[in-house]
Amino acid sequence: MAEHGGLHSMCLNKVDCHSSSTLSSSSEQESEIFTKLKVSLTEDYPQKNAEILSGQYGTNLLLIGVSLMLVIGNNGASVKEEHLLSFITTLIIVQLLWMMWYIVRRGMQSNLQAEKDVHATTSWIKGGLTLLALLSLIMDAFNIGYFVGYRSCLSAVLVVYPIIHATHTIAQVHFLWFHIKDVIKSFETFERFGVIHAVFTNLLLWCSGVMSEANHLLNHHNTRLTALGFENLTMVDMEPHCNCTISACSVFVNGLYYLYPFNIEYHIFVSVMLFVMWKNIGRTLDLQHNRKRLATKTQGLVVGPILGLAALASTIGVLVVYIIHVEESLDIRESTIAIFYYYGIVMLVLMCSAGVTGLLIYRADPMPMDTTKNPSRKLDTELLFGSSVGSWFISWCSVVAVSVSRSSPSYRWTNLIYSLLSILEKYIQNLFIIESLYRQREDGEREDAEVAGPAPEIFSVTSSLSPPYNGIINQAYENPDNGCVTLENVQESGQVNRCPQKHLEVPRQVENNVEVTPSKKSQILKNIAVFLFMCNISLWILPAFGCRPQYDNGLEEETFGFTTWTTVLNFAMPITLFYRMHSVACLFEVFQRV
Repeated sequence: MAEHGGLHSMCLNKVDCHSSSTLSSSSEQESEIFTKLKVSLTEDYPQKNAEILSGQYGTNLLLIGVSLMLVIGNNGASVKEEHLLSFITTLIIVQLLWMMWYIVRRGMQSNLQAEKDVHATTSWIKGGLTLLALLSLIMDAFNIGYFVGYRSCLSAVLVVYPIIHATHTIAQVHFLWFHIKDVIKSFETFERFGVIHAVFTNLLLWCSGVMSEANHLLNHHNTRLTALGFENLTMVDMEPHCNCTISACSVFVNGLYYLYPFNIEYHIFVSVMLFVMWKNIGRTLDLQHNRKRLATKTQGLVVGPILGLAALASTIGVLVVYIIHVEESLDIRESTIAIFYYYGIVMLVLMCSAGVTGLLIYRADPMPMDTTKNPSRKLDTELLFGSSVGSWFISWCSVVAVSVSRSSPSYRWTNLIYSLLSILEKYIQNLFIIESLYRQREDGEREDAEVAGPAPEIFSVTSSLSPPYNGIINQAYENPDNGCVTLENVQESGQVNRCPQKHLEVPRQVENNVEVTPSKKSQILKNIAVFLFMCNISLWILPAFGCRPQYDNGLEEETFGFTTWTTVLNFAMPITLFYRMHSVACLFEVFQRV
C-alpha cells in the first residue's frame, strides 16, 4: 500500500508539474500575444491608419458646415446664419485649444531640437500671410462696428464670432511663424487630428467667405439687371430690419465686401500650409536635400518688372472703367465688356509667349530633374492642376455658349478668343512652373551639397580623425595613411612627431559662386517669372473686386439658364481666384530657384 501510495503520489506530482509548466507556457504565450496587440494598437496602427482616420474626420467637419451653408443659401427658415457661425466658432475654439497645447508642449521640450522641413514655407510667404491676416483683422473690426450699429435687431453671435475670429487669426499667425516647419515625431496620432482639424476649420472659413461674397455679387448683379429693365428677379434683402444707430454703417457694409477677397485668400493659404505640416508628421527627412537655398541674384531684372508694372497699371484702369460703366446704358455696357475682353486677350497672349519662351530655354538645357521627396512641392503641383479646373470649366462653357447662342453682341467672338486663350495659358503656365520647380539648380543646389559634405573634414580634423577620449590620452593611432595623428594637448607639450599634412582642396567654383554674374539664360527666366508673377496678380484683382463679365455678358446665361450658370460661377470662380494667387506663390518660388 505504501509503495502504491508513493507511486501514486509521484504520478500526481508529475501531473502537477506538467500542468504547471503548461499553464506557465500558455501564460507566456498570452503575455506575448497581449504585448504584440498592445504594440500594434499603439505604434503600427496609428502609423498606417491615423492619416486616413484624421482625413475622414476633417472631411466630415467640412461637409457638415457646407450642408448648413446650403440651407442658408436657400433662405431656409430652419437654419439661420447664427447657427452656422456658432458651429464655426466652436471649431475655432477647439483649434485654439489644440494650438495652445502644442505651443506649451513644445516649450517644455525646448532642450530637444525639433526637426524642421525648410521647404515647408518661406519668410516671404509668411510675410504675405501676415499682411492678409491684418486685413482680416480690419474686416473683423468692421463686423463688430456693423453689429454695434444694428445691435437692436441682431443676435449676439454676430459679435462673438468676429471677436473669436480675430483671436484665432492672431494665434494662428504666431503658430505659422514659429511652428509650421516642425516635423512632429511624438503624439503623432493626436497631432494628426489636431492639424487636420485646423486645416478643415480654415477650409470651412474659406467656404463661408466665398458664400458671403457670392451672395453679395449675385444680389448686385440682380440689381444691375433690374435697372436695365429686366423683371421677375429674386432680390434678397441684405440689410437688417432696423435702423442703424451710428453714422458709419454704410462704410462698414461697403467696406466688408472689399475686404472679403483678402480674408478668403488668407484662409485658403493657411489651410494649404497646415496640410503640408500634416503630411510631414512622422516623416524622415533627407538631410542632404533639407537645406536652405542660396540667396538669389537680381541682376538684369529690367524687362520683366517694367512689363509687369505696365500690366498691373492697365489692370487698375480696366477695373475702374468696368465698375463705373457696366451699370450704364446697354450700348455703354457692351463697349465696357468688349474693352475687358480686348485687354484680356493681350494679357493672355503675352503670358503664353513668356511661358513658351521659358519652356524652350529649358528644352535647350540638358539639366536633369530633381526627383527627391518634397511634400510641399508635390502639393504645389497638385493644387496647380486641381485649381485650373475652375477656369477651364468656365472657359469651355463660354465656348459652348458663343457657338450656339442666337444673340450676337459686339463682344461675341472676342469672348470666344479670350476663353480659348485662357485654357491655353494655364496649360503653358502650369508646364513652366512645374518644370522650374522640378529642375535641379545649376549652381546652388549641387555646390551647396559639395560644401555640406566635406565641411567637417576640412575645418575639424580632430573631430573626424581622433579616437574617443576615455580618460587616457592616446598620442597616436593607426590610420590608412601613416599611422600618425596630432593632438592639440600633445602639440602644446612639444612631444610631437611631425606628420605630413594633407592639403584638402575646396572646389574653386564654390568660392567664386557668389561673384559670378548670372547667365543670360537665368536673367531671361527671372524676367519671365517676374512678368508672370505680376500678370497673375492682375488677373486675380479683376474678379476679386467685381470685374466678372461672365455675369454680365448674357451669352452663357442665355444658353445655360440663370440658375445653372449662377451655380457654375459660384463653384468655379473661387477656385479660379485661388489658382491665380497660388500661381503667384509658385512663380516667386521659381524666381528664387532660377
